[in-house]
Amino acid sequence: MSDEPPSSAALVSTRAEGDRIEVSLAGEWRLTGSCPEWADGRGLPTPVATLRFRDGGLGYWDTSLLLYVFDAQEWCRTAGIACDTAGLPEKARALLAQLGTSHTSAVPHERTDSFLVMTGLATRQAWANLNDILHFVGECALGAASLPRRSKKFRWRDCIDQMQECGAMGLPIVSLISFLVGLTLAYQAAVELRQFGADIFVADVVGLSTVREMGPMMVAVILAGRTGAAFAATLGNMKANEEIDALETLGISAVDFLVLPRLLALGLMMPLLALYANCVGILGGMVVAAGILQIPPSAYWIETQGAISLSDLNTGLLKATTFGLLIGLSGCLRGLQADRSAAGVGRAATSAVVTAILLIIVADSIYAVLFHILGV
Repeated sequence: MSDEPPSSAALVSTRAEGDRIEVSLAGEWRLTGSCPEWADGRGLPTPVATLRFRDGGLGYWDTSLLLYVFDAQEWCRTAGIACDTAGLPEKARALLAQLGTSHTSAVPHERTDSFLVMTGLATRQAWANLNDILHFVGECALGAASLPRRSKKFRWRDCIDQMQECGAMGLPIVSLISFLVGLTLAYQAAVELRQFGADIFVADVVGLSTVREMGPMMVAVILAGRTGAAFAATLGNMKANEEIDALETLGISAVDFLVLPRLLALGLMMPLLALYANCVGILGGMVVAAGILQIPPSAYWIETQGAISLSDLNTGLLKATTFGLLIGLSGCLRGLQADRSAAGVGRAATSAVVTAILLIIVADSIYAVLFHILGV
């Protein structure tokens, strides 16, 4: 820092020489006084290839001068412009060099990963997720296989409570959705079939669609959003409160104690809910047939009985059972994987719903191909 000369204000003047800008610094530069600030090159002529600083009559100067020049250097580095400070005092250049080495540059640079890097990271993450899923499914399968040997230790009360929660407590929303789906199917079919005088075949369309596809599918989607998210939130909250760690410390398997009762409850209740949804959906179609097509309920019911066979009913029940197990696995897995925080519990519930619906769609597609190959 130089000796203090007579007081004068800090001054900055610029002069253009082609594509080079010369910045002259003069006067006193004090942190306690009024000093110019670098304005990111605003007011400079363009284009600029070089920015050169020189001593235009500097008096007393302190850190304010260094900060001004350093901001200009950072702007030049970002804009790709050469910055020449050879015209400044030697001590100022030395301090600027120290400031530059101790300061982490905020110059933006390209951080986007290449396509191969992103593909590799996504593949590694997918493989890790697959390993977690297979490990969890294996634990559940081993626990279910040993269930007959230790049925007295199984928490039947928890299983019954979960059956009531996902079964009886879900009847209102299942009734509403199933009725509206059956009503919609019948109305859409009636618009087309009445053009050909085939009104009675509305019963066939609604019956087969509901029993084979829409009944199990709609119940599965409802329970994925209602029960799957509840499973994930409950287990995630238990993990955040370290209750699951306490169980493992006592030598109690979290899968046997918490997961299996929920899986068994969903596996048993899903077929029953699917049967109930089928009946309500057919009832919705009957309402449309009686109100729009003037088809008597007795004729509609007889036509439905003729269209639906036992294999159609078994197909829907098999799908419903599979969907129930997938919902339970998704909810419990995401709950056990949840972070130990309130936000982690919320993310686990969301992830459980998304995972369950994705697995339901995949399983339904696989069943469609298999049933087509087997002619069922």
